[in-house]
Amino acid sequence: MTDVREFWVAGQLETAEETFEVRAPYDGSHLATVAVTSPEQTERAVAAAVAVGPALAGLPAHRRSAALAHVSRRIAERADEFAQLISNENGKPLKWALAEVGRATSTFQWAAEEARRWSGALQRLDTDPNGEGRMAVVRRFPRGPVLGISPFNFPLNLVAHKVAPALAVGAPIVLKPAPKTPLSALLLGELLAETDLPAGAWSVITVPDARMPELVADPRLPVVSFTGSGPVGWRIRESVPTKHVTLELGGNGAVLVAADWSSPEDLRYAAERIARFSNYQAGQSCVAVQRVYADAGVHDELLAEIVKAVEALRTGDPRDAATDVGPLIDLASAERVEAWVDEAMAKGAVLRTGGQREGTTYAPTVLTGVPADATLAREEVFGPVLFVESVADLTEGLARVNDSQYGLQAGVFTHDMTTAFRAHRELEVGGVIIGDVPTFRADQMPYGGAKASGVGREGLHAAMEDMTVERVLVLSGLDL
Repeated sequence: MTDVREFWVAGQLETAEETFEVRAPYDGSHLATVAVTSPEQTERAVAAAVAVGPALAGLPAHRRSAALAHVSRRIAERADEFAQLISNENGKPLKWALAEVGRATSTFQWAAEEARRWSGALQRLDTDPNGEGRMAVVRRFPRGPVLGISPFNFPLNLVAHKVAPALAVGAPIVLKPAPKTPLSALLLGELLAETDLPAGAWSVITVPDARMPELVADPRLPVVSFTGSGPVGWRIRESVPTKHVTLELGGNGAVLVAADWSSPEDLRYAAERIARFSNYQAGQSCVAVQRVYADAGVHDELLAEIVKAVEALRTGDPRDAATDVGPLIDLASAERVEAWVDEAMAKGAVLRTGGQREGTTYAPTVLTGVPADATLAREEVFGPVLFVESVADLTEGLARVNDSQYGLQAGVFTHDMTTAFRAHRELEVGGVIIGDVPTFRADQMPYGGAKASGVGREGLHAAMEDMTVERVLVLSGLDL
């Protein structure tokens, strides 16, 4: 068999007879033929993860840190190669693919640093008479091997957010990348293979989605870290109630522009950020801007600026460095976005710009007057579409942001710290971004949602805690 991309079983390249095709979303061109990991090979990957567990957990911190730092350096050295691959398999414009590579570099570097800081805590127990002479050592240990399931929209950095924290705490990981975008994860395997991590510490397997329930149910994988669609994520959690499952399931990102954000410069800035981060991945980001609520005093001017900024975005071939907005991941996704916009307009929404589909590409779109019962108002569009509505005041604006089954992140444009702290207190989301859109994410900060947006947190230290369990050691007879 020639020209077939191999996968990684316990750190070693392997192939198989069954294959699938990976094609570019923009034009459908062939990118690679990838071998499908067989059930027997999957079993060996899981068994190897279990077998190496004690050795990996006991590996000195400096060795785990060095391996992660090596991967970070090598991603940076091969940045252009990774970016081209991301752009090809995902359809992400090259400028944003390069940004993703930069983030993955930081994610592994943060993991390397956290691995050195992963020390636990001391707690003196002589605060009560019966604790005299006693000290507690509180440390965290891996729950066991991790099953990481990553999505198509960030085929490198969301893989990094599974692999890096697992290895940082000494937990083996079996990674299943999205079938539409496995190439970046397979290339990452080359860099992991350059380290001295023990065999079985990691595998990257190309298992079809139809076989995912078997992996999820495997009792030898007590941690499941899933990023993807809500229905799939909640089914996973319900199917394995005794496992530790973390879910990052998306949202319908809201922005609130407060009355004090009113100067022409303020409104142009907000409009540019809203336009860019509703569309930068063709809207295929869990925290892309979808809903915009503007105080009545600034609504009209803001809307005009948003339309202008959206129309300035260039749509086209993601491999062109000048392209701002590329295609959706496949034709079905583009047709779904088109159907949702058409439905909203049939119910009375007004099209301000965009609204056209050409193959897998959908033009960046702005709507107003979207009724509350439209699918676009209630669900995650995961496409280059936003709508703008006027609110009477801050109270109504916060309520409109909260009127959603989702709660990942929200952006609030305000200069008023009282407003900022009120938003932080009242908004039912995992993160509130002041002075910017909800799309902002620093990879080291805790990241996750409330309500239907999931459970658990990404971000290196937060994910490391999710993958581990506290264990207390009490020392007695001490002269404190």
